Amino acid sequence: MRPLPVQVAVIAKSPVAGRVKTRLCPALTPAQAAGVARASLMDTLDTVMEADVALRTVVLDGEPEDWLPSKMELIAQRDGPLGDRLSGAIEDLFARLALPVLVIGMDTPQLRTAHLEGAAKALLAPGTDTVLGPAEDGGYWLIGTRRPVVSMFSGVEMSTARTGRQQLSRLRALGLHCARLGRLRDVDLLSDALAVARDVPGSRFAAAIDELVTSPPRSRRLESVVGE
Repeated sequence: MRPLPVQVAVIAKSPVAGRVKTRLCPALTPAQAAGVARASLMDTLDTVMEADVALRTVVLDGEPEDWLPSKMELIAQRDGPLGDRLSGAIEDLFARLALPVLVIGMDTPQLRTAHLEGAAKALLAPGTDTVLGPAEDGGYWLIGTRRPVVSMFSGVEMSTARTGRQQLSRLRALGLHCARLGRLRDVDLLSDALAVARDVPGSRFAAAIDELVTSPPRSRRLESVVGE
């Protein structure tokens, strides 16, 4: 069978201490938080590699290391706020291959191929222009579009409890039909990390969290969240 005619992009930061998962600190050290981010990113990339889609790309802020699968494409993120980087990523991806684009982050290691393939099918459905996967914190874990749309992210406040709602309103204001997907939980806080790890036993992410929970020394903040 032919792959779904959609490309999936992971917009990501290199998992470098002090640059990623800073909201997990000070319960975790910057190095521990970077280890959690690396595990989350690698689990996400494994899922993307398994998805039945035409092209897979990492849109990266930073330098690639051994976590990058050899068969995955790589392009650099543009500069600017997140909305500009998302818009730029979609434009750059479409310029390389004129196929609909799904963009995800590195904060949902519980992602499965069914999520991505379901999103692709929803985006390809007649009459659909965009798709949006809401996150439990009010943001979104996925956005997809059949083509680049000027000012698609204009006026959307990123990384707030209003982001998903504002993004949906923006798409509708542009006359775009948006299909909504199922809700997932982003890993932003330590409580998120612990909850998501329980949902993905056997994953790199769960192993990274389990090591932090079971191996001393632990910070008082980590102990309080774990429940000890």
